[in-house]
Amino acid sequence: MPQRNELTDPMLSHRFAVEISGIQQALFTECTGLQATTDVFEYKEGGANGFTHKLPGRTSFSNITLKWGTAASSQLSEWYSELITAGSAAALRKDISILVYDAEGNQVARWNLNQAFPVKWSGPSFDPAKNDVAIQSIEFAFAEIDSVAGTSR
Repeated sequence: MPQRNELTDPMLSHRFAVEISGIQQALFTECTGLQATTDVFEYKEGGANGFTHKLPGRTSFSNITLKWGTAASSQLSEWYSELITAGSAAALRKDISILVYDAEGNQVARWNLNQAFPVKWSGPSFDPAKNDVAIQSIEFAFAEIDSVAGTSR
């Protein structure tokens, strides 16, 4: 009897957490910008006029942005302040992991962002006509990404 492929539920985007240097910092309201792009190098071979070879070039990663409700903790903005004061990201790089959980709380995916450092901080907006949570954000650049799928709990 042939085996059936098991269907799995898609990951839920609202069940995620972020670890910085192995410590789960907070549950963020949003994480955007997780993206990699590979340049394409086109090579036109002499005598082969029917097509162009397309070869992979350098891969680059976009910055990620984390948003969270403003609270008493200021560890992330302090990290950015240290970077500004030091003037160099080399000593202040940390590894960041984005973890996704299923409905039962099991980890189903993980992206490890290696050698990350903050590049932009945005404070909350205030509007007396609204009753919204004060949201701040921080943007990180990173050198490389490792994707890990599956449960590791």
